[in-house]
Amino acid sequence: MSRSLAASVARQLEDEIVARDWPVGEVLGSERELIERMGVSRAVLREAVRIVEHHGIARMRRGPGGGLVVSAPEFDAVAQSIALYLRHAGATRRQLFELRVTLELAAIAAAAARVDETAVARLRACVASERRRGYGETLATAPHDLHLLIAELSGNPAMRLFARVLADLTADRGDAAVPPREAVAHGAAHRGIVEALVAGDGALAQLRMRRHLEAVAPVFADAHGPWSPQRPAL
Repeated sequence: MSRSLAASVARQLEDEIVARDWPVGEVLGSERELIERMGVSRAVLREAVRIVEHHGIARMRRGPGGGLVVSAPEFDAVAQSIALYLRHAGATRRQLFELRVTLELAAIAAAAARVDETAVARLRACVASERRRGYGETLATAPHDLHLLIAELSGNPAMRLFARVLADLTADRGDAAVPPREAVAHGAAHRGIVEALVAGDGALAQLRMRRHLEAVAPVFADAHGPWSPQRPAL
């Protein structure tokens, strides 16, 4: 019963943070104030605080002037939690790659409509960096920077988050080799996608992205079940 009550109190605290437009750094109240406001015991409140701390949205600061302080969830931690759930659920790399294709095509269409001078500079810098580093000899070393940048440029935080998770998990077979000829082709595909975005041709950028993802599908997708128990490089 106390655990259920603590979860309910945690949800109330989360709802309050959202309703107040996520005021990072603000103190929601001291432990005593929160106990009185929520009408619960100290044990229940502390369990509720443990829950919100686990979610990364607030932390209890001890000492004078302390209390429950609003914090921002860490992007990497959230992505890793989602990745771990999908691994536990037994999602296959092929299933995730299919979702990745859908998401990335939507992301590039959204990004194309938002490209400005700053975005152009970032896109060009990204492909220049890939060219200097090379595409990589294995999936683990293959760069996904452009894909993640495009998702970020879409302006959709959900796309950015799931693009990160899906890019990492579909490439989780880190020892799989990328043939040199394919590595060169992948680099050329990235440059072609950027050229289309810089030119403001969203349809061409989306077409090139689709062709690129279709080309890498045999390398990244796996029809034979879930991954080996290898930790994603998040």
